[in-house]
Amino acid sequence: MIDITMGSNVSLYQQIYEQLKNKIISGELEEGTRLTSTRALAKNLCVARNTVESSYAQLCVEGYVSSKPGSGYYVMNVADDSLFTDLAPPMEKSSEKVRAVARVESAEYTHDFQFYNLEHASFPFALWRRLSAEALASFDARKICFYNDKQGEPDLRAEITKYVRDSRGVRCTPDQVVLCCGTQHALDVICTLFHDGNRKVAVEEPGYDGAKIIFKKNDFEILSIPVGPEGIDLDELERTSTQLTYITPSHQFPTGVVMPIHKRVQLLQWATKRDGIIIEDDYDSEFRYHTRPIPSLHSTDTNGRVIYKGTFSKSLSPGLRMSYIILPEWLLPKYHTIFAGYNATISWFQQKIISLYMERGHWERHIRKVCLHNKKKHDTLIKAIHEQLGDRVRIHGNNAGLHFLLEFVQGEKQEWLIEKAREHKVRVYPTLPYWHRKERCRENFILMGFSMLSEKEIVEGIALLKKAWFEQQ
Repeated sequence: MIDITMGSNVSLYQQIYEQLKNKIISGELEEGTRLTSTRALAKNLCVARNTVESSYAQLCVEGYVSSKPGSGYYVMNVADDSLFTDLAPPMEKSSEKVRAVARVESAEYTHDFQFYNLEHASFPFALWRRLSAEALASFDARKICFYNDKQGEPDLRAEITKYVRDSRGVRCTPDQVVLCCGTQHALDVICTLFHDGNRKVAVEEPGYDGAKIIFKKNDFEILSIPVGPEGIDLDELERTSTQLTYITPSHQFPTGVVMPIHKRVQLLQWATKRDGIIIEDDYDSEFRYHTRPIPSLHSTDTNGRVIYKGTFSKSLSPGLRMSYIILPEWLLPKYHTIFAGYNATISWFQQKIISLYMERGHWERHIRKVCLHNKKKHDTLIKAIHEQLGDRVRIHGNNAGLHFLLEFVQGEKQEWLIEKAREHKVRVYPTLPYWHRKERCRENFILMGFSMLSEKEIVEGIALLKKAWFEQQ
């Protein structure tokens, strides 16, 4: 039974879609159930048939139902695919099992404010199974028996090209895209391209420690450049002799600082004058919660000075181990020469599934859903901090990404803060690992993420932190 309200602020199409979706997720409409025909439902509800057709079409593209020509719409199995909802008990049980495993590994904690792993419920398991079957049934499935293109499958590179153009303003061709097995592998590829240079790289201070590990492995001298309110210190960068710099301009890690356009122009001018290269890590650019997405640095580069790096880890799954870099055209001959004997580092099967996922529009819909979900968690965390911790802390780098920094105005040291939190079975994170020169680290900061906790757990966790930090002194 579907009830609609005429004259509501919610469109008729949306009302029908939401009610049917909830019935499917809750199990009221079971797998294989044939939906009422569009003509019959339109007649029953006294609405236009195209209104019902639009609702069914939306359910179809999101994987809740399938369309069989000449037969109708049938409910799909979505028990494992209820994205961020409390309506599906099977997923709740599955999520609890995953959390239980995590707690065996880290039994001390009941609330973990981490920022790197994602919620189990965020991954589209049912849809992934269907696309996996489709990939294996495709004509291209024979490629699973072959060594494949070192750059990645052409179809996926084409989809990535369209996505970064539309979402990040990156103009490139599929030939410029190189698929890599995660961020560190991507950086390893880039280092190999510049082994014949002066082997110096400027990095943000503080900055992503995983990048520094790769640069060290490749025998690059690391030059740590301080990060200020507008990003990396360009005067300090100018004083170095490096031609290579690695930055996160759209949401600096870990400070959350955004580099403004005038500094981006100056950075590009530095690279042009120095005949240098900027590695732009755009790792969580999808997640901005109260402002429009910041354009990529690459989008303003007219001289081929930027190597753009993106990833599926923050928005889809870190377990897929898939990132990509976009090389300037002038660097492609060198890439093909150096990597001439290499094969693909990511399986054809994995690439085919993601290619289908993007081609069908699932990726963009997923991004919108995940961003909305993360916004709710972000806002819940901000509100809880304001209500529970008050003016004893300051928040830095919020409104984007999956983490921010918490500053303690009375100067409490992060080592003490982390230990007190641990005593209450809550995990928060130090900033010290992200400083190359440890003596520069400001010790009254901690890093807090919200990628793995529910809104309820966030509120509980902050209440516990209030007790740990401010009620036992």
